[in-house]
Amino acid sequence: MKIKSLWLIGLITVAILISAGCSSAPEKTLLDKYFHAVSMRDNQTMAAMAWKPLEIDYASFTILEVTPEKIDPVSLPALNEKEAEAKKKVDDHIGPVVDAKDALDAAKDELDNARTSAARAALKKKVEQLQAKYDEEYNVHKELQRLYGEAKDAAAKEEQITLFSLGLKSLPGVRSLNGDVHTKQLVISVKNKAGAERKYKVEMRKYVLKDETGKVAYNGQWKIIDFVPVS
Repeated sequence: MKIKSLWLIGLITVAILISAGCSSAPEKTLLDKYFHAVSMRDNQTMAAMAWKPLEIDYASFTILEVTPEKIDPVSLPALNEKEAEAKKKVDDHIGPVVDAKDALDAAKDELDNARTSAARAALKKKVEQLQAKYDEEYNVHKELQRLYGEAKDAAAKEEQITLFSLGLKSLPGVRSLNGDVHTKQLVISVKNKAGAERKYKVEMRKYVLKDETGKVAYNGQWKIIDFVPVS
């Protein structure tokens, strides 16, 4: 019985090792399928697998480097909060800009209606000061708008990539869901049909979102986020 048990354990162990050895890493499987789609000019499949599809004269590819899988908390909730804070700063600063503009316009009207040279000189100086104040508030507001635009774009991009990994077009409340983002960085060499080779940095991500109880609610797929040529 002991010999039979040991034999069975050994057989199971070998089977596990063979299975592990035969299973492809996610990056190899994904890139094999992607470049097959490239060779078939299957744009629909390429777009379903890569956030920024790479159209290239392709003959073969080789994976040169693969970083260990990195797992981080998803950033979308924080980016969404940053966007909301930036918008509030813009909204809160509308009042000071309007007040500065109103004060400047009123001073200009006074200057236009001034009767004496002394009054005009005093009002001209006042207009210059109020113009400087308005310009300052206006420039501050433009900077706040710029920062809000950046925060809005960053949150929107992260939301789109998250949904791309999940295979969904929309998901109510996705910006408030916590979870993890799995990332791998690769360097590949792509050879074209003429034999020339070019290297690319490739980023892959997979999103796993959790509900309020911490249980997995949405398990995304590995997707190619970008191909960046290596100079």
